[in-house]
Amino acid sequence: MKKALVFWVEEYFYSPNPLQKLLSYFLFPLSQLYCFSMYLRFKFQTAEDFFIPIVSVGNLTVGGSGKTPLVTALAKSYKKSAVILRGYGRQSSGMIVVKDENGIHCDVNTSGDEAMIYAKKLPTAMVIVSENRKTAIQKAKGSGCEIIFLDDAYSKHDIKKKDILIHVKTLNDFCLPSGSYRERLWQGKEAVIIQEDIDFIREVHVNNPTSKMSLVTAIARPQRLDKYLPKVVAKHYFEDHHSFTKEELEVILHKDKVASLLVTLKDYVKIEHFGLPLSLLDLEVKVKKDVLKKFVF
Repeated sequence: MKKALVFWVEEYFYSPNPLQKLLSYFLFPLSQLYCFSMYLRFKFQTAEDFFIPIVSVGNLTVGGSGKTPLVTALAKSYKKSAVILRGYGRQSSGMIVVKDENGIHCDVNTSGDEAMIYAKKLPTAMVIVSENRKTAIQKAKGSGCEIIFLDDAYSKHDIKKKDILIHVKTLNDFCLPSGSYRERLWQGKEAVIIQEDIDFIREVHVNNPTSKMSLVTAIARPQRLDKYLPKVVAKHYFEDHHSFTKEELEVILHKDKVASLLVTLKDYVKIEHFGLPLSLLDLEVKVKKDVLKKFVF
C-alpha cells in the first residue's frame, strides 16, 4: 500500500494523468497559501555568516534530482571538505560524525543511505548528519575543514551560502500540494541553475556484471535510471529509502532466476552485508569546466 501511494504521488507531481491534473487544480488555493508562507519565511530570515565557504546543492522540487553524485564530484576537488546533510531515513537523531580523517564511525542505519554514500565515495572528506545544519557547520569548521557542502539546503535561508539548483523537468509546475515545487527561486535570492546533459553529464559503470541481472532499487523516480541500464531480466522498484530485508531480495533472485541483483550505490550500502550476489550500477558526475568556475572557491 505504501509503495503504491509513493509511486502515485511521484506520477502526480511529475507526469499527472487527467484526473491527477484536475486534482492539482482543485488544490491550487492551498498551493498559493503554502507558497506565500514559504516566501514570507524567506523574506524575514537573515543569513548568518560562518566565515567559511559554504555551497548548497539541491533542487526546488520534491524527489530525486541526482544531487548526491554532484556533491560528490564537487567535494572531491578539495582536500579538506565537509558534507553536511539531514540524514533522511536514518534510525538516529542529533548530530553524528559519520566519517572524519579516522574513518567511518557508524553503520548505515545510523547514518542514512545518502550519508554512507558520501562516506564511501569521499576518502578525504568529513561527513556529518544533523537536523541542525548550523551546529554541524560549526563542528566542521572547528575540525579544520576549509569548505562545506550542504546536501539539499536551499531552504536554509538563515545560512550565508552559495546555492546550486539542479533543474528538474516536470509537467506539474505548481507548488505543494498542487505540484512538486517546495519553493520558488525567490526574487533577491541568487542561485546557479544547472541542467543535466548541458552543464554536467553522468558516467555509468557496472561493477561485477553478470550475464543475467535484475534491477532492484529504492530511489525517487527510479525510471530515471532507464537510459543508463544494461540489459536486465526485470525491474523491481521500491519506495525511496526503503529498508530491504534479505528475504525479499532472495525471493527476487529465485523468482527471476538471475545471477545477480543490479543496484545503485544508494541501495548497495544498505544490503552489502547480506552476502547476496550484487552488481553495482555506479553513477558519477562530470561537471563542465566553464560551469565549475561559477561556483568553486
